[in-house]
Amino acid sequence: MSWFIVNVSNTTLESPLSGGEPRDERLAQVEIALLSVIFITAGLLNSALLSLLWKRRKQLSRMRVFVFHLCVADLVVALFQVCPQLMWDITDRFVGPDILCRIVKYLQVVGMFASSYMIVAMTIDRYQAICNPMVTFQRRRARWNGPVCAAWCVSFVGSLPQIFIFSRVEVAPGVYDCWAQFVKPWGPRAYVTWTTLVIFALPVLVVIVCQVRICHTVRSNFHVKTQHVAAGQPLSSRASSVAGVSKARVKTVRMTVVIVLAYITCWTPFFTVQLWSVWDVDAPIQTVTFTILMLLANLNSCANPCIYLLFSGKLPETLVALDCVRQPDRKESVLEDATMVSSLYISLKSLSD
Repeated sequence: MSWFIVNVSNTTLESPLSGGEPRDERLAQVEIALLSVIFITAGLLNSALLSLLWKRRKQLSRMRVFVFHLCVADLVVALFQVCPQLMWDITDRFVGPDILCRIVKYLQVVGMFASSYMIVAMTIDRYQAICNPMVTFQRRRARWNGPVCAAWCVSFVGSLPQIFIFSRVEVAPGVYDCWAQFVKPWGPRAYVTWTTLVIFALPVLVVIVCQVRICHTVRSNFHVKTQHVAAGQPLSSRASSVAGVSKARVKTVRMTVVIVLAYITCWTPFFTVQLWSVWDVDAPIQTVTFTILMLLANLNSCANPCIYLLFSGKLPETLVALDCVRQPDRKESVLEDATMVSSLYISLKSLSD
């Protein structure tokens, strides 16, 4: 049985002689069943959402652009992480040449990087929209979306070590598999700890900081507005801007928060058991509980499209009759554009006051 970052059960914790030992078939069947359901669900949901967004590509708002690329990242996870892992579990051993082994391991981590850093880019964009609306207005017409390009660049470059770490090696006489060979015990510990930091801990830290500042800004504006209303005083230009923020952008901020919470919920067990498996030699890696905790991470690729469709009110019609949707929904784009112009006008007016 092999995993997405490091082959915990057959690479870092066992000796090469264990390559010929039979696997737990019952555990393998559980993993195959779960991976099959996740692969089909993630593939269908993300393909449907991509099709919907592509049909309306001329009316895409900034938020929908981020959702589009997050959907692509989740589809990469489904096709190049879940699917190879499923095939691997069915055959028990990796079937293919050395170059395919390296490519598969590279693409598996590309999906993980892209999913994490696309959420970071989305959160930073919402931070700019709430806390620095004039900066958002000035950058809106750029041909290339800088945060999106940066997220993909980090994903492709950050995954390059996989090509050199993993290879097709002989694990037993006449038995080959796609494994990573480390100097024990510090090799696998350093590798898993580093990937946990750059793929999970650092993105979560950035997202939390941005969300705290967003909440602080919105709360401060509401507090100022409440004080003026209670005192019977007219609202200043800056205080009155909270109305536009609360109606047009807080909805997208709430959606971003839910996406972040889903990401943390799905990926925390995965990285926790990865760290546990390399730092504790007695970790119960060959158990159903351990396996299920590992597989929870893949549910994030199923959750993200559902979250967007629920917030946009399009989940029922998308699941029932995606091709029957003909009228483009301009409401979100119009609201965001109107709020952006309003924020710019209020900011300029406050300067003149």
